[in-house]
Amino acid sequence: MEFRPLGKTGTSVPSVGMGTWAIVRGKTSDMSNDAKAVEALRLGLDLGMSLIDTAEMYGAGHSEEVVCRAIAGRRDSVFIASKVSPSHFAYEDVLRSARSSLKRLGIKQMDLCQLHWPNPRIPISETMRAMEKLANDSLIRNIGVSNFSVQQMQEAQSATSTHEIVSNQVEYSLLERSIEADILPYCEKEGITVIAYSPLAQGKIPRGTGEPFRALDEIAGRLGKTRSQVALNWLLQDDSVVVIPKAIRKEHIWENAQASSWKLSREDYERLSKAFA
Repeated sequence: MEFRPLGKTGTSVPSVGMGTWAIVRGKTSDMSNDAKAVEALRLGLDLGMSLIDTAEMYGAGHSEEVVCRAIAGRRDSVFIASKVSPSHFAYEDVLRSARSSLKRLGIKQMDLCQLHWPNPRIPISETMRAMEKLANDSLIRNIGVSNFSVQQMQEAQSATSTHEIVSNQVEYSLLERSIEADILPYCEKEGITVIAYSPLAQGKIPRGTGEPFRALDEIAGRLGKTRSQVALNWLLQDDSVVVIPKAIRKEHIWENAQASSWKLSREDYERLSKAFA
């Protein structure tokens, strides 16, 4: 597995991590999906995908509880990222939210705490003051954002005094490339890691049809790779990007792990860029 710097922190994370959105059914009496989710996450960790991203919003916190089970006995080798819901951006709510996440995750310190979506109803200065409090108290190691525009990133950064924003988690795939207009160039320039969620367009890339997908299939066939592996590797051509595909089936976990540590040729990269423009 290839590792990449997280912002300017000096910490490295795997280029392919694991997302947990919808990996659990929520807090129900049916625990069968939980067991599969734990098994999937543990397999991913075995394969080097040691970045696990979750959120208090996922399954009303249940996703974090499943992650807790998956990382039992191996906390030191796992990079844990979670998110504060925008409804909790008031100062005391941020602190309470993070502490609740830590309790559900069964850890003392979160590696990356992210603001899940912008909330213009609460001053970003208040929210960032709470995030810095968490960092200064060693409850979180790094501060990130998610779904923030360039202007929102700038406003959040200007509201901090001692910590830098190290990442922005945004949707990015061959089928969703809007961040290329301004967010991606800004993050490259400022040394901010882009964490790409839904990098397989929520399953649309493996199932897609049409001319762009014929180009994808030709390249994948020639390289002995799958559609998903080529699509993920296309995203990883940019050194500032890491990806967090969600998977619960073992074959998909194995498949995703093999998207790293090789590179598309410039010709194939440009062909796909044009095909899916």
